[in-house]
Amino acid sequence: MFHKRTRSTRLAVTAITAVAALALTGCAASGGDAGKSDSNEKVTLNFTWWGNDDRATKYNDAIALFEEENPNISINGTFTDYPSYWEKRTTEGAGGGLPDVMQFDYSYLREYGERGLLLDLTDTDIDTSGIEKSVLQTGQLDGQTFALATGTNSWALFQNVDLLTSVGAEEYAGGTDWADYDSFIADVTAKGNGTVYGGTDYTQRIQMFELWLRQQGKDLFTEDGEINFTEKELTKFWESGADIRDGAGIPQQRLEELNPMSGLGAGEAASETSWDNFLAGYLGDSGATSISMVAPPTSDDSVKDLYLKPALQMAASASTKHPDAAATFIDFMINNEEVGAIFGASRGIPASETQREGAGLEGADAQVSEYEDTIADRIGDAPPVPVIGYGAIEQDFWDLGKSIGLGAVTVEDAVKQFFDETSITLGN
Repeated sequence: MFHKRTRSTRLAVTAITAVAALALTGCAASGGDAGKSDSNEKVTLNFTWWGNDDRATKYNDAIALFEEENPNISINGTFTDYPSYWEKRTTEGAGGGLPDVMQFDYSYLREYGERGLLLDLTDTDIDTSGIEKSVLQTGQLDGQTFALATGTNSWALFQNVDLLTSVGAEEYAGGTDWADYDSFIADVTAKGNGTVYGGTDYTQRIQMFELWLRQQGKDLFTEDGEINFTEKELTKFWESGADIRDGAGIPQQRLEELNPMSGLGAGEAASETSWDNFLAGYLGDSGATSISMVAPPTSDDSVKDLYLKPALQMAASASTKHPDAAATFIDFMINNEEVGAIFGASRGIPASETQREGAGLEGADAQVSEYEDTIADRIGDAPPVPVIGYGAIEQDFWDLGKSIGLGAVTVEDAVKQFFDETSITLGN
């Protein structure tokens, strides 16, 4: 069966003993080697992922471990870049020929799940006891579990401590109200004298709008995949960034010149919001010796507005001829401690507690894990599974936000454009 255990917060959890994976044949195993199927049937699973050569090396090492422990199951692994990956899955999905097991992306879950292309993992013996309930929810749709997270990330506010020290400014404490963060941005910019800015126009990011809505008890979209906010609410949010656009933050024109680096990455903006797994990239791009991570602003510190988003997921094809073996492989890839040591935090902070124990996180990875511990009291249920076309909607929100910053469109016109284009994307 599908094991579930709710844990209040990571801070309240002590280390647990690694849980042995149950065998995945017609009935649960009562003993034997952990993580192994008790079937002697020789099967081959096709498994695919996107990524670079480094990720491929890690997967190949993990596959070798799996095959050693499960000699009856062979894994045929392949990988490609992200765009090509989803182009191929689209073609395979249309023809009913998806690989047995796939590295998966949260933003595609509704599209593939609603089309009946993914195996329901609910009644398998995959061990989920070491995964947060809110993280499990990110792979669920209409009462079925179509994917399981390998790792998580959450929204964070980054600060370049070197820049703040250079202009004699204090760090933003994190978790205070929005006006306080706006004041911080303006103060740093004033002290930076045209060379250092306090931050960027955060109203460009749909994730910040989502955060703002969740602080009012709402999500971006409904469970049925419909818009869950009004034009008036979006107008109010975009208008709230007027002071930052009018001189308190880094000018949008300057950001265009720095592209593809962000203001923080280029070492000109002292703060920026993004997913917490961007820390290593920010450190590398900016050359900073110290980048801190704090909770983003909130209008109500009692609201559980943040959530753990799956960095990557594992899913299986509904058409696989070997569902038990596929589940055995997924269980191994999300729970095995040695796999955790192989990947570290390269697939996000391990979602399974057993893999976090095995990962031995250090440096930036450890800092991200510690950050997620500090925001435990603000972690709530994940929002509904992203709507089909969410990626295009997110990009449209960002593009319109940048256009507002450049003075190319008014907030009123941008709001109208966003609703018109989102309606088309959602097929309304």
